[in-house]
Amino acid sequence: MKLGFISDLHLSEKTPLTTEGFFKFLKTAAQEFSHLYILGDLFESWIGDDDDSPFALDVIEQIKTSTRSGLEIFFMHGNRDFLCGKKFAEDANISILPDPFFMDYFGQKIALSHGDDFCTDDLEYVKFKKEVRSSSWKEDFLNKSLEERQEIASKMRDASQSNKNEKDLSIMDVTPHAISQFFTKNHIDLLIHGHTHRPNTHQIDDSDTSGVRVVLGDWHETGWCLTLEDHERKLEEFKI
Repeated sequence: MKLGFISDLHLSEKTPLTTEGFFKFLKTAAQEFSHLYILGDLFESWIGDDDDSPFALDVIEQIKTSTRSGLEIFFMHGNRDFLCGKKFAEDANISILPDPFFMDYFGQKIALSHGDDFCTDDLEYVKFKKEVRSSSWKEDFLNKSLEERQEIASKMRDASQSNKNEKDLSIMDVTPHAISQFFTKNHIDLLIHGHTHRPNTHQIDDSDTSGVRVVLGDWHETGWCLTLEDHERKLEEFKI
């Protein structure tokens, strides 16, 4: 049983090369993996499952096609696509996972997360996430027309980029305390997450806990994928 893990593709109509690269990756993944886990921010934004744009429908169809050969695909919400819902999952023939999600694989206890919950020093983002994840905000947003939602999403992306440029880079990374606390509380061996766009493998070894944290990379001219097969682990960058 070979598992693949990806995140942070940020697909949109403005990223045709990345989108095409993802479609090619799916064809390979269908042959190579038994399970593929997409840990958030597959899309740059998702404005609702009623989005019937050619782009949205094409991505859904490509994902669904890759599952017909037996590949099981699991999706976790990111900070950009948390409105992907039940209809999206059904149309794409995938399963939506909670964040965090725990699994056992060859004797290892593994935790999967998008990763933004570990960025606890970014207080402005923590407050923003609490607001937009509330049922009242989501209901109000989804009751608007597709055109209105698209405009709001565009403004939110612009504001996010502007804020990112002004923030200290350190607060946009995970905080060591949040990671240590998560390992200690959940008694895990391996944590896999994305969000920070800082691909790397970190050894956790302090007085309270030990383990490994793998950070997935974002996709642009290259893609990133973590492969788990038996007891082997490989984080790879590849051209798309």
